[in-house]
Amino acid sequence: MILDKIFPPDPRVENEAIELIKKGHEVFLFCLTYTKEEKEEEINQIKVKRYKSNKLEYKLSALVYTVPFYTILMQKKISSFLKEFKIEAIHIHDMVIAEAVFKENKKTRLPVILDLHENRPEIMKFYPHLKKFPSNIIILPKKWKQKEEAFIKKADKIIVVTEDAKKEIIERTKIKSDAIGVVPNTVRASFYNDNKGLVIERNTKKDFILLYIGDTGERRGLKTVIRSIPKLVENIKNVKLVIVGKIPSNLKEEVTSLKVDKYVKFEGWQKESTFLNYIKDSDICLSPLHRNIHHDTTYANKLFQYMSLGKPLLVSNATAQKNLVEKINAGLVHSEKNVEDFESKVLELYKNEMLRNKLGENGENFVRNEFTWDKTSKELINLYNTL
Repeated sequence: MILDKIFPPDPRVENEAIELIKKGHEVFLFCLTYTKEEKEEEINQIKVKRYKSNKLEYKLSALVYTVPFYTILMQKKISSFLKEFKIEAIHIHDMVIAEAVFKENKKTRLPVILDLHENRPEIMKFYPHLKKFPSNIIILPKKWKQKEEAFIKKADKIIVVTEDAKKEIIERTKIKSDAIGVVPNTVRASFYNDNKGLVIERNTKKDFILLYIGDTGERRGLKTVIRSIPKLVENIKNVKLVIVGKIPSNLKEEVTSLKVDKYVKFEGWQKESTFLNYIKDSDICLSPLHRNIHHDTTYANKLFQYMSLGKPLLVSNATAQKNLVEKINAGLVHSEKNVEDFESKVLELYKNEMLRNKLGENGENFVRNEFTWDKTSKELINLYNTL
């Protein structure tokens, strides 16, 4: 496995490696370290080898498909890794380091699995720094997309996180369906079984809490939620929006301009160990994503964290999450960016506690009984069996 980050943590990488080990494979993990010494150790039977990197290399990774320096630097490390451990198959995690791997593999010609954790070229279009000079002329999502398509065609097998992502890749690249496996991320049982962590306290009166956990960038749709608060307050006097994530100035300004400060609580980013209590303390859990190719073809992990604790969802109509929520009847769907539709769906859930409980129960049963790693990882094993 080739990972261009530090390890741990990376639940997806760890889960996949452990599953392969259970099936008799020996897994070696190439990853990076930003400390002075390289370190080799075993974690859950994964043989981890860390290679020294630095801030300059990290910055060059953003330019990997503009200038070749990052690829050249990584290629040397990868060559050493493949030789030292006599690797027989290569599993690339995401596309930043992919070119270095494919170039080095011209010598070894090992089978390659490309594991696309996300649609990186599409998501890059929404990075704020890529909209500014000089990044907007030297880092081009179009170039990254061309590279991604080339890598998809070079790899022996592809792994994606949703059926929607598989469908999008097949339509775009025309590769065969049996070359792609779908291996979704799942919530570890320890997440919803852990009753430790911080205790999150409500205000003195019982609030009706709308909860959002995660990235707070523009494309996440939180302005839609904030703009609904003035109207919601008219019908739900004790409504409270709780946002667990980075506190951006534009959202704070929106809250102030709408004069809803006392109804919105910015918690800032918190450790994952606190999420359980935030979710338990909520009434409706949100994922108001804007629609784009990336959001339409991937799931936010928060959905499964929310569902694992029996909470009803209110999500936008980004395709993947819409299809999931409607299929298992775990929540309601609103039109993206549509404040009025969002308001009406909140009110529908607020007025019907039985509905909230039923939707929450459906989601909880799905995550705990059907969407478990032992079931979702089967395609990973099948792909390796067909190499």
